[in-house]
Order: sequence, then C-alpha cells, then structure tokens
Amino acid sequence: MTPHLGGLVTSSAADQPGCGPVLANITPTPRPLRQMLFEYTRAHGKATRADMVRTLGVSAASVSAVTADLIADGFLREISVVQASEQPRIGRGRPPVELEVVAEAYHVVGMKLGDLRHTAVLSDFSGRKIAEANVPTRPHRKSPAILVAETRALLDKLLSSQGMHLRDVDSIGVGLAGMVDHATGNVPWSPTLDSPGIALSARFQDAFGVPTYLDNDANLLTLAELWFGGGRHRSDFAVVTIEHGVGMGLVLFNQLYRGARGVGLELGHTKVQLDGALCRCGKRGCLEAYVADYALAREAATALDQHASMSESPLALLEDLFAEARRGNEAALSIFRRAGRYLALGLSNVVQMFDPEVVILSGGRMQYDYLYAREVLAEMQAMTLTGARPPARVEIHAWGDLVWAQGAVALALGALTESLLAGTTTRGSAA
Repeated sequence: MTPHLGGLVTSSAADQPGCGPVLANITPTPRPLRQMLFEYTRAHGKATRADMVRTLGVSAASVSAVTADLIADGFLREISVVQASEQPRIGRGRPPVELEVVAEAYHVVGMKLGDLRHTAVLSDFSGRKIAEANVPTRPHRKSPAILVAETRALLDKLLSSQGMHLRDVDSIGVGLAGMVDHATGNVPWSPTLDSPGIALSARFQDAFGVPTYLDNDANLLTLAELWFGGGRHRSDFAVVTIEHGVGMGLVLFNQLYRGARGVGLELGHTKVQLDGALCRCGKRGCLEAYVADYALAREAATALDQHASMSESPLALLEDLFAEARRGNEAALSIFRRAGRYLALGLSNVVQMFDPEVVILSGGRMQYDYLYAREVLAEMQAMTLTGARPPARVEIHAWGDLVWAQGAVALALGALTESLLAGTTTRGSAA
C-alpha cells in the first residue's frame, strides 16, 4: 500500500486465510454462541479452543461443549496442529488440535446480473472459490422471465463445469443494480428490469428450488470487502463504486446497513444539480448522470466525434476517451475533470453524513485514475468540514470483475449459516 495526498491508499484485495469479518464482539445484535464460534473459526481459517476462549471472552467449558456439538453436527472438525504445519511433533501426550470448517458439507453460488455480463462463483462452506463462470447479455431492460432464463443458463454452465447439479447447491445469492429490498426480495426499481415492483427473489426460488437471496449490487461489493477484502478488520467503513451506475454500501458495527426499508444509500441518485443532466432513473441532476459509465460515454461520443455511430459500446468509448486523455486531448481531459469534481462532491457528502473510518473506492472503473486524482481528493477534503481532525482516509481497491459475485457468495453464506445453526435449513431439491 502506498499513501498519497488526503489519506489515499491504493491496494488490491489481500489473500488472507478464512472468510468473513475478523473482529469479534462488535455487532450490537447478540448471536447464538454456536454461530459465534463457527464464524470465528471460518473467519480465521483454523482456530483452537484456547483462541476462542481468549478472544471471545467465553468460558472454556462453554467453548468445549458447543464446539463438541458443532463437530457432532458436521459443521466443524478437528485437525492436529502437526498435520496442519507438516512439522514432526516432539514429546509425548496428545498433539494440540485446531478446528476448521467442514468445507465440503455445503455449497453456495453467488451471482451478479450486469448490464453486459452476468458472472457467478461457486463456493464451499468455508468460502473457498471452487469455480467461476460468466455469460454475455445485452444492455437493455428485460422481463423477469428473460432474466430468470439467463440466470438459469449461467447456473447450469457453472455447475456443469464441476459435474454438479442444483440439488448440490444449498443457497444462492444474487445481486443487481437498482433499488432492491433484501428482506422481501422485491425490486421496486432496477435499470435491468422492464417494470417496477417485481418479486424477483420468489421467481428465482421457484425456478431453482434453492433458497435464493437478493440484494443491491453495491451492497454485494461492500459484503465482498467485509468478508474477503480490506474491510475484514474494520468495524465501520463506506464503499463507493463507479460502474454503469454509482453505488454505495455502508458497514456499521461490522454489519451491512441497508436502511429502514432496505433500499437506502443510493448515492448515485442523490442530487448534485437542480434541473441537471438526465439520469437513467428518469430524474435529473443525479450524481451518476455525471460520473457513471453511460454519462462519460455520452460526452465521449461527442468529444471523439462518434455521436453518429452506434457501433462502439460504452466501454469501448471510455477506453478511447481515457487513451485520449493520456495523450493530452483537452476535450477528453475536461470530461474526466468535470466527473472528478462531481465525485469529490459526492464523497464529501458521504464523509460529512456518516464519518466513516475509511472510504473505499472499489470497482472496475478505478483504472480511470483521473476520477481519484490528487486534485479530486484535495477538493473533497476542502469541501468537508473536519475541524481539527485529520482528513478522512480514502482507499482504492482494484478488484477483478468477479468481486460482485464474491459478495453474493458472502450473502448466500451468511443466510445459510444462520439457518443451519438455527436448525431450520434442509438441502434444496433440484429444479
């Protein structure tokens, strides 16, 4: 990691053992001890009972009794430390043991439904990625039936690569852009769907015969940071992403915050200009109408004199625009400068309202470094009232395209874990 002006840090997702939040005893909602001990083990990859006693502040007798139940139920198993380290043991007595998740016991799938491509990841119960797949799609609004059919094709492709079937999957997480009510599985509005108010989670579950959980794609990205990335060791942080839209996720007390009705934190649709540019949501002046892919491509077509041609995709136009900016094309530079100023305004508002420990800029468009140049971050800090405090930290996380599906894996694993440890889940039948 390299520090820059304004607390900027650039990094890629670190390879750490285990998956899930590492901090213990942070969440305000009490959880059953079974769940706490299981999640502690999964987060660290391996753990001893002594680790649990010391870190969680639980009695040794309770840890011993509950972990024995988890082993009997097939969720955890013992492995010797000697076996884990492959070092010969010296001396007598029983070798020390660690606990690990029985990874092969359950499987989950995470999927991101995108504008140009749908992606999927197959994971075991420990969070280890087993396989990945993607299918192209056309960037236009779809009926629920078409979206379900495309999703089923992606699932079949993913599972067939491993000789598996839907009956081998225990939970599915799905993300898409727009307003998504995670609690009900309804989609009040999405640029992916041709009509509002769709009960999409129920349609997926009917089609697949597997418990399916739905969420906004920015929330998935935030879960990916919390479970697999730079947010694992943080209790409070914000994630802002710039793709075909502008999204935001917020973690408070080690938990994803969704708002009272599950559709909050729509940073891309906060207003930055009265009667401003037209957003794809149908309203004017939204932040994403100045910063998102389609907004930059809209101006790029004019700047590159390609407004009469429909042959180039928005991504191709952006690549050309970025190359021209690198070469010093003033029109291209002015487009990125303007977008950067609007992004600075949006980030300043995030810091002012939520005071997060760190703001993580994440997603594929982080390659366009004009959007987080020194001038952009300096302007963000200048617009933010901080008093005598140090400026907010900003980190750039360079993920690949599968990060969204990894976040959906976290969504599916979290739901499956809660159901299993409460004893309410049975393996889904194949669709």
